[in-house]
Amino acid sequence: MNPFQHGEVYVLNDGAETDLDLGHYERFTNCVLSRHNNLTSGQVYESVILKERRGDYLGKTVQVIPHVTDVIKERIRELSDENKYDVVITEIGGTAGDIEGLPFLEAIRQFILEAGPQNVVNIHVTLVPYIKAAAELKTKPTQQSVAKLREIGLQPQVLICRTEKPLDREVRQKLSMFCSVSEKAVIEARDVERTVYEYPLMLHAEGLDQLVCDLLHLKTPEPDLTNWRKFLERVISPKKQVTIAVVGKYIDLQDAYKSIYESLTHAAASQDCGINLKLVDAETLLDGIDGKLKDVAGVLIPGGFGERGVEGKIKAARFAREHKIPYLGLCLGMQVATIEFARNVCGLEGANSTEFDKDAKEPVISLLEEQRGVRNKGASMRLGTWPTKIATGTLAEKIYGSNEVLERHRHRYEFNMKYRDRMSEKGFMISGTSPDGALAELVELRDHPYFVGCQYHPEFQSKPNKPHPLFKGFIQACLVRQANPETRAATGPLSPPRVPDPELVLQR
Repeated sequence: MNPFQHGEVYVLNDGAETDLDLGHYERFTNCVLSRHNNLTSGQVYESVILKERRGDYLGKTVQVIPHVTDVIKERIRELSDENKYDVVITEIGGTAGDIEGLPFLEAIRQFILEAGPQNVVNIHVTLVPYIKAAAELKTKPTQQSVAKLREIGLQPQVLICRTEKPLDREVRQKLSMFCSVSEKAVIEARDVERTVYEYPLMLHAEGLDQLVCDLLHLKTPEPDLTNWRKFLERVISPKKQVTIAVVGKYIDLQDAYKSIYESLTHAAASQDCGINLKLVDAETLLDGIDGKLKDVAGVLIPGGFGERGVEGKIKAARFAREHKIPYLGLCLGMQVATIEFARNVCGLEGANSTEFDKDAKEPVISLLEEQRGVRNKGASMRLGTWPTKIATGTLAEKIYGSNEVLERHRHRYEFNMKYRDRMSEKGFMISGTSPDGALAELVELRDHPYFVGCQYHPEFQSKPNKPHPLFKGFIQACLVRQANPETRAATGPLSPPRVPDPELVLQR
């Protein structure tokens, strides 16, 4: 998927490639989701067609109702029936009335009838725009979208009103009357001033959590939001600030690196620190650094595909290495650091990845063996959670506090192990491998405060109050660098071991 069109591609534990919204769900709920938590029109229609080809419908005419809607309802029940959850949250994306979403809305109408209205809460997220010229909020768009839902047979019980300005009593009463929703169920969701992590507290203040529990007849204790408030305070009013350069090729689109930005926020908050992000387009570095990375405390290079901007990323990796600036390379960020070290330290002229030069003289990064015959691109990469064995006595072991971790992957190319010994002699250490030792997962440099690259994507596992160790160690190293730009020492106290997996709420 093109990041400029879709934003970040978020990868789940089982390898499902999903919309970045799934990342928000995992970060806010601390659940571990799977491909069963994501349903697209393509999956629905593919399922129906395969059933028809197998003869499951016994020659009946295949129609949107009931065959397509039945598949949608089955997926909702699948989660609740097999895992015995108290509540399943189902988001129907898009806009009310969109032709793509009509089968899903019809399926929800049927689902409410079958499950019983007392067991379902229908929440409608709607825009209440502010017209500057008239200096007033307009409720007509919400009235129209609710009218469209009623045509389909859905009556919202709660309105979550996205708005720039506060909803006064008059606006709430108008929405309540015209949309047939209780006034207390008209929830203001105003634009937050600083961070999206303010939203849970804002919605709690509006009474949304208690309202939903009441509508579902759930008896629940008062929520303890103490830790969330502490986290939010550190995000909004940190005692320190640190400047981090993110060198990427999709910098113009904020959502392309969403999980990375959030992971930096989590790690910085754990150190009571704020982040000044310096977003650097890798292509602007092709003619030299020219001060673009001056005065930064750390350099992070994220993943990506294709040749565009790669040479700029290589220059940034070299700058961080030579100036002892803390460096964190993710996926392609690890690969460009490898190429840079091979060229400029090991003297391997022509070192490159076969992704960018199929006939590279020194292919230090090459295609996975199992990827050589792949022709269909969709869902054919090395995807999902794989174990990494960490070498003892390494910086990586100190960071993780463990000798084996599970991390999420999304890539086709790997470090070429033929170059391992040659590069290790010069200080390029492979500190993490696959359990059989065949694949490089983590690399680091000797004689550098913090130069770490990983083949996987740690940003997909960071949580607000559980920052990922690689990001936390990176921020700690950046703070040391900022306090003493000439430091050459190790980075001081590093991350404690990660939260044990049993403490996570697992889903299918």
